[in-house]
Amino acid sequence: MIKILIIDDDQALARSLEIQLKAECHQVVVAHNVSDGMRALGVLVPDLVLLDLNLPDDHGLNALPAICANLPGVTVVIMTGNTENSEAVDAMRDGAFDYLRKPLDLDELLQMAANVESLKKRVGSGAGDEDGPSLQLFPLQMIGSDRKIIDIHKQIGLLARSRVTVLVTGESGTGKELVARILHEASAPNQPFVAINCSAFVPTLLESELFGYEKGAFTGADQLKKGKLEFAAKGTVFLDEIGDMSLDLQSKLLRVLQEDEFVRVGGLKTLTFEARIVAATHRNLQEMVSKGTFREDLFYRLNVVNIEVPPLRERRCDIDHLAKYLLAKIAFKMGRHPLRLSTAGHLKLRAGNWPGNVRELENTLTRAMVLAHGKEIDADALVMQQDDNQEQAARPVTGTLAATEKKYISQALAEHNWNITHTALTLDVSPTTLRKKITDYHLKRTEL
Repeated sequence: MIKILIIDDDQALARSLEIQLKAECHQVVVAHNVSDGMRALGVLVPDLVLLDLNLPDDHGLNALPAICANLPGVTVVIMTGNTENSEAVDAMRDGAFDYLRKPLDLDELLQMAANVESLKKRVGSGAGDEDGPSLQLFPLQMIGSDRKIIDIHKQIGLLARSRVTVLVTGESGTGKELVARILHEASAPNQPFVAINCSAFVPTLLESELFGYEKGAFTGADQLKKGKLEFAAKGTVFLDEIGDMSLDLQSKLLRVLQEDEFVRVGGLKTLTFEARIVAATHRNLQEMVSKGTFREDLFYRLNVVNIEVPPLRERRCDIDHLAKYLLAKIAFKMGRHPLRLSTAGHLKLRAGNWPGNVRELENTLTRAMVLAHGKEIDADALVMQQDDNQEQAARPVTGTLAATEKKYISQALAEHNWNITHTALTLDVSPTTLRKKITDYHLKRTEL
């Protein structure tokens, strides 16, 4: 049972949700405007807030920061009938966990409440303490408000209801395993998550790793060994770099997907496969199919649902948020206070090509943190990988501090469509300071 606060002026909808959620044994309080909702917030102390955006006394986006500030860690889900993504993106940036489109899918809402309840139980029981406090400070999450990242979160929410096979594609370092782990946490948090890199083993060893083997199956097999497929139980098997799997082993994996069963190497007993398979690759599997290096039937079995993780260069608006998060995470691991990036440092990160994506960004910031002397990381401390086509983009920032700041503010305003509040939050300044900078630098929307 969890405590749920519904803030929605549609009384019929709110009443219907209240009845359905109470039938699932949740404690529910309903408010029909922001004022009543804020008062109920302090009395109920909810685990989940369902917040409508268009309310009679204020807009939900204006109330969202106050809700998150009053109850840090609360799960806020936006309810909106707007078909545009802009409000949802703003809500995710301001602290919302997810959003639901109206008319609401009741099954989706109930699953979301169940996930919040499961998380509450795990936190309350101290699950994960063996990993230290970093799990609470830096939980599994994809940082970013880019539309593609928000869509991935939506896909994960829908996929959590079943054990359908998923293929995660994207360049190296984009976070494909992170997607698999978040999906696992959303769907089977109390079951094993088993990861295996298909390119790290020769075919014979990979077969033994996946299927296990019976005692005496081959020379050196002096005892029975369970494979990854068996150990995963009802959890998740993550097959990284699936494109590097041999054709012979591909045919054996295909049978697992078709029949939901497998046999240990050297064995006769058929074992039931109950886990979800999430495969990942940075290679073009369709192209490999056309060349005959990847089985077409296996490709279609794996590609039931495809999640494509965008490269970092295609979501530059997220780089500042990622950098801030990664600096805090790196500092925590080092046992020191996080450093800030200078304006020029921010600008250099945004200009980079990032062929290694988020992994490269984290490595760059780690190196800069280790070698930093003061409390701020400047552009010169950010040593980034260069490729021949992007030397100009990654060139160190030059010019006066004022010119650099003007350019940086201009870019931030453009990325936030000149929304003063959101741009000020990104720049970590007050809206008043930002307006003064706009006046001082004679910035105009037409020149961007």
